[in-house]
Amino acid sequence: MAGSTNTSLVSSAPKILLAKPGLVTAGAVPGKFGRTTNEDDTPSHRSRLPSLNLLSDSWDLHIDRFLPFLSENTDFTVVAVIGPPGVGKSTIMNQLYGFDGSSPGMLPPFAILSEETRAMSRHSTCGIEPRISAERLILLDTQPVFSSSILAELMRPDGSSTISVLTGESLSAELAHQLMGIQLAVFLASICHILLVVSEGVHDSNMWRLMSTVDLLKHGIPDPSSLTTFHSQSSKSGPDNDSKDNGNEAKEPLNPSTRSSVMDSTQPNLFVIPNKDDSPRAQHESYSYTLCRLRDQVLSMNCPSFAKTVSERDWLKNSAKIWELVKSSPIIADYCRVLQSSEKVVYGGHRQLACFSRPLGDGGDDLLLQDQIEEMASLIEEIVTSIMEIVNEIMLF
Repeated sequence: MAGSTNTSLVSSAPKILLAKPGLVTAGAVPGKFGRTTNEDDTPSHRSRLPSLNLLSDSWDLHIDRFLPFLSENTDFTVVAVIGPPGVGKSTIMNQLYGFDGSSPGMLPPFAILSEETRAMSRHSTCGIEPRISAERLILLDTQPVFSSSILAELMRPDGSSTISVLTGESLSAELAHQLMGIQLAVFLASICHILLVVSEGVHDSNMWRLMSTVDLLKHGIPDPSSLTTFHSQSSKSGPDNDSKDNGNEAKEPLNPSTRSSVMDSTQPNLFVIPNKDDSPRAQHESYSYTLCRLRDQVLSMNCPSFAKTVSERDWLKNSAKIWELVKSSPIIADYCRVLQSSEKVVYGGHRQLACFSRPLGDGGDDLLLQDQIEEMASLIEEIVTSIMEIVNEIMLF
């Protein structure tokens, strides 16, 4: 835990949970995140504390602030969450952490979207916020996908993106925003034992479509324990070694995300949580009870392990390298270029196509003429063909 624990019960000022009491006994840097005075424990001081966020505003991964909280322990579980805004991602992560909201003066480890923030159509979580619990559960709360507020922050007046998502590539804000969601999901699927996909319901086609795309594009991304082997094999790749690599391909262990999809392919692991309702009317299962059941199920889940034994600290260090692999992935870059070249942008599941209109004459109505319809139909056909080609290439890769 950051700071002293013997004053948490006598002071009414809010405390910040970075790790549960008694967790960080070695490796933590005294004073870096610790707070010992009542003034330091005020909510106003919380906003001034150095963030543990792993992702910077420039979309780079930084591990130096979270690394002191990790040890050489090899028995740990990484759980991350991904989903659109306001679906309860941070609430679920607080429950997994074991946060008791009834404790007076205690702030949750993950900030929850307030009604004021929701009314302003803004998001509360930026980047990747990490925490670690007493059960050696590394929790990663993430910024929302399909977020209009994130898109607004990305967009320059000319419509281009303020963040270089692809190295050396200038992208529109809409395309960069879509690609950020894909990169984030591919990264989490590669470094986590469990990835929770949260949505408003099972009919959220946007999330299904995103995760299907991620399942295709994460090909070739190793897990954190096999990163050294992956690099050595890549450096030896060539005409003389391809046949050897192909011969041993069936013997290589599956990474957690792949192994999970194989084992659970027959039946999706779905968990339904009712809306929070404080009314006294009877429900099949209460909101709080369902959250507790979800926590029990996740903690007792027989999740797949990494290909090799790895410590918490090495996991984080290798995750930073995997992030660079994701950002420089040729498969993801090719997928992005197909979308860019076909002038197709997918945002929030809505396809926006460039409409080619002719100059209107005096007094003319804005009519979509027959040749314009044919032009749009031809564009749609080209888009479908391009996507099918890249999907086939990915499947054959």
